[in-house]
Amino acid sequence: MFSSLLNSVLFAIVLSSATTYAAPSLSMQVSGPDAAQKATDMKFVTTITNTGDEAVDLLNEPGSVLFDLPTNQFRVTGDSGADPEFAGVVVKYAYQNAIDSGDVTTIAPGQTITVERDLSEAYDFAKSGAGRYTFSPNTVFHAVDRTTKEVSIIEAAVDKEHVTQISGKLIVAPNKTLRRRAAFRSCSAEQQGAINQAIPAALRYSYDTASYLQSTGDTPRYRTWFGAFTQARHNTVLDHFTKIYNSNFNTYTYDCSCARDNVYAYVYPDRFREMWLCPVFWRAPVTGTDSKGGTLVHESSHYTANGGTKDYAYGQANAQALARNNPDQAVFNADSHEYLAENNPPLA
Repeated sequence: MFSSLLNSVLFAIVLSSATTYAAPSLSMQVSGPDAAQKATDMKFVTTITNTGDEAVDLLNEPGSVLFDLPTNQFRVTGDSGADPEFAGVVVKYAYQNAIDSGDVTTIAPGQTITVERDLSEAYDFAKSGAGRYTFSPNTVFHAVDRTTKEVSIIEAAVDKEHVTQISGKLIVAPNKTLRRRAAFRSCSAEQQGAINQAIPAALRYSYDTASYLQSTGDTPRYRTWFGAFTQARHNTVLDHFTKIYNSNFNTYTYDCSCARDNVYAYVYPDRFREMWLCPVFWRAPVTGTDSKGGTLVHESSHYTANGGTKDYAYGQANAQALARNNPDQAVFNADSHEYLAENNPPLA
């Protein structure tokens, strides 16, 4: 009798714990055109359903379909083995600021939300050519706890991908005419003044860092941002900074029309020397951690011509963790380049 009662109590406790601590879960589906011949055909709709029993607050971050700029939000694969080129934007994102300010999408239990994205703004099929392509959204989301602001990862299940038959060239290559001195688009006089302060800071950062790398090897400063030393990885970073400095920030075109909060800036990697500056940039200091000068270095490292870095980790703590755990990715992480250049706090 006592044993039976004890087993019942233990079962109730286990059931209660499972109910209380059930992991959040999401499912996704994608729909789009069955055939596409022109850019206006490339509207895709993604639905996200909260299949858990608690509401989730998901960061509206680059790489997620919740982000409203044309970042790399999908995995697109061609039946022929040729995949399209990513032609969208790469972003310096204010990760912690987004968490603190609540830049999230809330999905209640059982609720489904829908987002539409024009994938002609992000993927170029000119080289991969006509054929059948499968579109699947990125599945990793970051959920923010409303009380503690702690962040956890939720990996969604994709219930339905989408296949589209593509013909024709869906994206026309942009005009890449280069200017010989800095130009401004949609910038006020005050904004132009701020950019003109940032340019010499970025030039100094890139020159000093290239010089530092030429004269040093395995140092605490290098290891902090790029991890275990190898000559090959060191040479990669040096090559990036040499190209960044030689690209000459004085010859860029700076566009001030971006109004996306929690973003410093973004670029299209193949639109060399064009940069869009966003609200967080204007609040940043000229030099120091996450500065205006450092932002120019970060974004310029994204250009294909300068090395084509990615955004594997945002923020100093995450960049340091990336250096420890994956130095091969760290040498292609834009924030790692920025923090090496800003060197704040200073390291030898």
